[in-house]
Amino acid sequence: MKAIALPALALLMLLVACGSEKKLEVVTLPVASDPTISLRLWFKVGSQNDPSGKEGLAALTAQMIADASTKKNSYEQILEKLYPMAAGYSAQVDKEMTIIMGRVHKDNLEAYYKLFVQAVLEPAFREDDFARLKSQQLNYLERTLRYQDDEELGKEALSQFIFAGTPYAHPVAGLIESVKSITLDDVRAFYRKYYTKDNVVVGIGGSFDKQFVDRLCRDLARLPSGVPEQPAPPEPAPIEGLQVLLIEKDTESTAISFGFPLDIVRGASDFHALWLVNSWLGEHRNSSSHLYQVIREARGMNYGDYSYIEAFPRGSRLQFPPSNVARRKQLFQVWIRPVRNEARHFALRAAVRELQKLVDNGLSQEAFELTAQFLKKYYLHFAPTTMERLGYALDDVFYGLDENFLNEFPKHIDELTLPEVNAAARRHLQYQNMKIVMVTKDAEALKKALVANAPSPMKYATPKPKAVLEEDKEIAVYRLPVRPENIQVVKVEEMFVR
Repeated sequence: MKAIALPALALLMLLVACGSEKKLEVVTLPVASDPTISLRLWFKVGSQNDPSGKEGLAALTAQMIADASTKKNSYEQILEKLYPMAAGYSAQVDKEMTIIMGRVHKDNLEAYYKLFVQAVLEPAFREDDFARLKSQQLNYLERTLRYQDDEELGKEALSQFIFAGTPYAHPVAGLIESVKSITLDDVRAFYRKYYTKDNVVVGIGGSFDKQFVDRLCRDLARLPSGVPEQPAPPEPAPIEGLQVLLIEKDTESTAISFGFPLDIVRGASDFHALWLVNSWLGEHRNSSSHLYQVIREARGMNYGDYSYIEAFPRGSRLQFPPSNVARRKQLFQVWIRPVRNEARHFALRAAVRELQKLVDNGLSQEAFELTAQFLKKYYLHFAPTTMERLGYALDDVFYGLDENFLNEFPKHIDELTLPEVNAAARRHLQYQNMKIVMVTKDAEALKKALVANAPSPMKYATPKPKAVLEEDKEIAVYRLPVRPENIQVVKVEEMFVR
């Protein structure tokens, strides 16, 4: 057992016997002042474990646990019982992690706990639930992702493009034909293989007592034994030059994403330096970021422009970094929210040019100090609730950290120097070898413009300062060396199929 000191909270990592031969890993976050109990069960399985031809099985199995009937209660009965508690439970699946989580007021713990544990230990796997959830998953792939959310479409396509040929490639929701092929027996077999007492880390937060921890562990010890084999970390193929995927779609605006694999993860020596660099370049949903200032603030081209050094799924709906999407392989990516189609080439040039300036020139002393001061306050928003801090604690276990990431964050930022930060940027970021995805109309015309490196002058509806217009002349002819054989054009109807 090891204890990590926090300013106000005591985070403990325990190994609890619970009557089983192999002790369960338990992370506790006691908060006496919090009247709720937070639960996060991390099963070490994700979309990387989907069998070939059954992509989407991990996601569908998790939903059959968290959003379906148990052997004791129908789905409707569960909803009726949860409603007066103002509580619920849900599943979150990423490439390597599946979380079954829920929170309830301590006064309702007894009634809630029975429902929560039954969901994990006694899922009914009924045909009607299976048909409903499978239909939802297919609708997301066939309609929502393709036709209702160009931003998520572009980001999902970029991940698929970069990690092609690896278990990270397909969306967590799967591929259309694969989801169609999943049977209820597939779900049952996947559950038996991965939802074992040897494959779970238990997270408990809030005003619980030791008896509750023991009870939960005893119940989870009823899960079968088994340590499933895990795939090796993905090794995406090296990227040579700028490789472009244009997704043809009848749309008035163009979503742009680009990036490359990143070898650095939490715990690496350069991680906090790169976090600071990325915050300056493109802090998510924040007007302080440099890309935001260049593309939106100065030119009014779109809603926002961000960059990332860690996976950030559901970015259009989240303000702060999500927890429990930890991965052994990350990617650096830039997300340019939709711009008018006539501005697409210019916007891509502007973003890549800023990345080049960052890598070549580094941050100024002023930018470094300002970003460090910003981050030492901004990180407090990452996890304001017990449930969210518990998620970060589980991520600490995933990455094998011997310290609390959130608690130590400001200390690491304080220790950084400008030369260290700029050196980290040069080591880990680059602009020559990247993959680019653009969801756009008349993709063939854009392909010709990219191959020809045709000028892309900007036209504004409102007057702009002289300095902006002068810089636009440089951006409009900024060279993006794209070879014709490195551009693919696909129809949106061809996305997410095998």
